[in-house]
Amino acid sequence: MTARKDHLDTLAISILLACCLFWGFQQVLVKATIPEVPPVLQAFIRFAGATVILWIWCVVRGIRLFERDGSLIAGLVAGALFAAEFAALFVGLKYTSASRLTVFVYTSPLWVAVLLPFFVKAERLRSSQWLGLACAFVAVLFALREGFTAAAQGADVWLGDSLALLAGMLWGLTTVVIRATSLAKTSAEKLLFYQVAVSAVALPFLSLALGETWRFHYSAFAWGSLALQTVVGAFMSYLAWMWMLGRYPATRVSIFVFLTPMFALLFGALWLNEVVTAKLVLALVFVAVGIVLVNRKSAQ
Repeated sequence: MTARKDHLDTLAISILLACCLFWGFQQVLVKATIPEVPPVLQAFIRFAGATVILWIWCVVRGIRLFERDGSLIAGLVAGALFAAEFAALFVGLKYTSASRLTVFVYTSPLWVAVLLPFFVKAERLRSSQWLGLACAFVAVLFALREGFTAAAQGADVWLGDSLALLAGMLWGLTTVVIRATSLAKTSAEKLLFYQVAVSAVALPFLSLALGETWRFHYSAFAWGSLALQTVVGAFMSYLAWMWMLGRYPATRVSIFVFLTPMFALLFGALWLNEVVTAKLVLALVFVAVGIVLVNRKSAQ
């Protein structure tokens, strides 16, 4: 078994940067696809596809997904939280901009940092790391200050922001369940399978309950979007994320992904013409400072 590490090394940072870059792009991609494919239906298609791909991956590599290892209940809980997170996330994209939503979603490390130390003593943060966490949180609020005014003027924007905050909380709770239960010793593949499979089962019912129209005569762009979301988003990047959670401190992994809103702001501005102000850029600089503080090694 690979030993856990107490800090993020070069490999971890490289993987996290790649994941954050794609996740920032992904939110913009999902929003751009909503005019053709309803949001929850998008989520269902990507996770159903990812379930099949992951199952094939495990068969080829000889990874057992269905043997009894005491992880079933925790796995189903993590899967339910994961499905609820993406339902909130994708529906939220109907009502607010991709860049704003992404910043809200990435409050998830706050939940991890506050809750996980109650279950895993090794995850407790030092004073300097709490300072970094606070710095990142204040920066997120500062970045959204202009958005709060817009939310006060329109119920739709407020709804989108609220769903994004809910998604962030659910993501954080999923991470806590993974690290504080038997799932911490489960393979990355099985851990991801619980989440995508439960989502593939639950989300079509939610889609129908929301009255979404199911049709499959989409443009080449929509099919390309769904393929990218499935293969790179729901399979490759999340498998890498599960692998990271099993080998590195969850609090430090989670805080690092505060970089994703920066990429979302960039792609949103370039593709969807979403406004990026100097205040938002300054706020994201402070997010980076917070990430550095949280990931500093303790003095020996």
